[in-house]
Amino acid sequence: MKPEQVDDPMIEVREIENLFIPLADGTRLAARIWLPRDAESNPVPAILEYIPYRKRDFMRLRDEPIHHYFAEHGYAAVRVDLRGSGDSDGVLDDEYLPLEQEDAIEVIAWLVAQPWCDGSVGMTGISWGGFNSLQVAAHRPPALKAIITLCASDDRYSDDAHYMGGCLLNENQMWGTVLFALNALPPDPELVGERWREMWMQRLEHNRPFPAYWLRHPHRDAYWKQGSVCENFARIRCPVYAIGGWADGYSNAVPRLLEGLSCPRKGLVGPWTHSFPHNAVPGPCIGYLQEALRWWDQWLKGIDTGVMQEPMLRVWMQDYVEPEPFHEQRPGRWVAEHDWPSERIEPRHWRFTGAGALADAADEPARLDICSPQNTGLAGGDWCGMGDEGEAPLDQRSDDGRSLCFDSAPLDEALEILGVPAVKLRLASDRPVAILAVRLNDVAPDGTSARVSFGLLNLTHRLGHEHPQALVPGEFVDAVVEMNAIAHRLEADHVIRVAVSTAYWPMVWPVPKPVTLTLDTAGCSLGLPLRPPDPRDDTLPLFAPADAAGTSSTQTPLEAASFTRSIERDLVSNEIVYRLVSKGGDIGTAAVARIEEIDLDIGHHVERLFRIDERDPLSASSEIVERLTMRRGQWGVRVSARTRLGATATHFILRAWLSVLEGENEVFSREWEERIERNLL
Repeated sequence: MKPEQVDDPMIEVREIENLFIPLADGTRLAARIWLPRDAESNPVPAILEYIPYRKRDFMRLRDEPIHHYFAEHGYAAVRVDLRGSGDSDGVLDDEYLPLEQEDAIEVIAWLVAQPWCDGSVGMTGISWGGFNSLQVAAHRPPALKAIITLCASDDRYSDDAHYMGGCLLNENQMWGTVLFALNALPPDPELVGERWREMWMQRLEHNRPFPAYWLRHPHRDAYWKQGSVCENFARIRCPVYAIGGWADGYSNAVPRLLEGLSCPRKGLVGPWTHSFPHNAVPGPCIGYLQEALRWWDQWLKGIDTGVMQEPMLRVWMQDYVEPEPFHEQRPGRWVAEHDWPSERIEPRHWRFTGAGALADAADEPARLDICSPQNTGLAGGDWCGMGDEGEAPLDQRSDDGRSLCFDSAPLDEALEILGVPAVKLRLASDRPVAILAVRLNDVAPDGTSARVSFGLLNLTHRLGHEHPQALVPGEFVDAVVEMNAIAHRLEADHVIRVAVSTAYWPMVWPVPKPVTLTLDTAGCSLGLPLRPPDPRDDTLPLFAPADAAGTSSTQTPLEAASFTRSIERDLVSNEIVYRLVSKGGDIGTAAVARIEEIDLDIGHHVERLFRIDERDPLSASSEIVERLTMRRGQWGVRVSARTRLGATATHFILRAWLSVLEGENEVFSREWEERIERNLL
C-alpha cells in the first residue's frame, strides 16, 4: 500500500532568530521561531519544543530541519530554552522540576495570545522534551491539544538514566556530568547584551555535580514520583503519540503508555537508538516528519488523516543478526497490533532444570551456585544507544561464560516475541545486598550468542522500590526480573538462552562484596510473550521515506572528529579498564566547528574511564570528563567538568571539579567531595 500523503504545498517560512517570552515572575525565556510567512493574517497552530540544549548553538543544526519542516507545512514551530539554559534567564537547578512545568504552561498561554497562533498548541520532544511533553500534558493546559513524545519515560525512577531494577546505572554519572558541564555555559552576549556575564556567574554559583544529588535518592521516593506520569495516567487527556527504538534506553515506556492511558493514543517502536526516526541508526529510517504531520493535522487542524484508523501499536520485528559493535541496518519487518495489550499475545513458559536446560516440564530439582567475576558485562554495550561506534552488545559468549546459563533445545519452528520477557527465580544469597542481571540470548547454530533483551534487579528491591529490605543470608526468596520490552524473531534451529549473573559492569555499579547466589531450579522459569503470525501485517501502509527541510545555517569543520573505545587488561594488577574518548560529541562531524551564520565556534570533547578488578567490587571507579568550547573573535569560553566515583563498603565517594575559562583566564573554579550512604546499593 502507498503511504499516506499530506497534500500541503510548501509554504514560505519566516524565521525569528531570537525572541524573549516574558513570564509572570519577570523571567524571560529565549525562543527561536519558524512561522509561515502569512501567519499573522492567517493564524496557525503552534508546535512547542522546550528543552535545555541551547537552541542558538549546539542544537542549531539539529533543530532547523525539523522545525522549518513543520513551518513550511502550516505550523508555527517554537523552540524554547528552559529557564537557566541557553539564552534564557534564571538558573537550572535540576531536571523536570515543577517550576519547569509551570513555566511551560505560561509559555503555552503566551503562544495562544500571539496573533500568528490560532489557539491550538502541540508539544513534542525527544528525551528531555519527551519527558516534559508528558508532564505538561498531565497539567491539562486547555490549549494543549496533542503531544508526540519520543525516547522518554513515564517513570522517572524505574526507567530513566539513574536506576534500573533498583540497581545504580553508571549512566547516572555520565548523564549527570553532561548536565553539569552544559549548566556552566553562558548565554550568547550577542543576544542578551551586557547582562551576559551577570547571568553566567549566577549559573556558575548555582551549578552542582548532579550525580551526587541523584545518588541521595536511591529509592522510589517523592522526588522521583514528581514528574512520573505513571503515578496517575488519567491526568493526561490529550492525544499522545509515543515513539521509541529497541536500541534506545526508553522503549519500555511505549507499551506502558498505551496500556495505562485512556486518551486517544498510538505507539511506534523501530530498531533505532536515541534519535529521531528520520535519521536514526540502525535503519531502516522512516519519514518521521511526515508521520508527525499526519498526527498534528489530525489533532491540531481537525483534518481526518486516517492516522487513528490504523493499529494502535506498530513495531519493527527484529530478525537475528550476528552481533557487531555497530549496525547500520537491522533486518526485520513492520508488524502491528490493533490494540494494546493485545489479546493475541500469549505467554509460553520454560522451566529451569538442574542440568542447565530450559524445558517444558520440571525435572529433578537442583541447587546451582553463581558468583560472577566483577567484569561480567563487558559485552553488554551501552545502556542507551546514541548511534555511536562500539555501543551495541557484542557476542555474549564471554559474558555467558561468567554466568549461570540455561539453554532450550534447538527450536523446531520459528517463534516471535513481542512484549516483556520475564524470569521467575527462587534463590538465596550469601550477602544481605545482591544484584542480579538476567539476559535473554538468541544462540545461533554456530554458537554465536546475541543478546535479545536483559533485566536487572537489586534483590533488596524484590518487593518494591520504595521500601527495600536487606536479604537474610541463606534464606530462599522469590523474585521476578522483567526484561526490557522487545520484538524479536527466534529462528528454527536456534537456541533460547537465559544467562544469570551477579555483576554487570560497566553498566551497573557493583555491590560492596562478591555475592554467591544459589538458584533452586524448582522455583525458576522463563516466560516469553509469543506473537502469532498476522496476515494483516502484509497490508500495513508503508511509511513515507525519510525527509526533512533544509537548514539555513552552515557548519564548517575546524578540527576533525575522532572516536575511540577500548577494553584493556593489566595482567600484573588484574585491573580491567574500559575507555571511551570522543572528540565531536553532539556537534556532528567535527571536534570543533564554526557556525557561519552566528560567527561562533563550538567544540565538545568527552572522556570516560571505568576501572575494576574482577575479584574486588570495591576496586570499581569511574571518571567522566566533559569539555565544551565557545568562541567568537577575541571572546571565548572553555568549560571543563570532571567527576570521579568510588566507594567504600558503606558510602559512595563522589569528587567533582569544575573549571571555567574566559579567554586564557580562569574565571571560576570549584571542587566538591561528597560521601553518600550506599543504602542497600
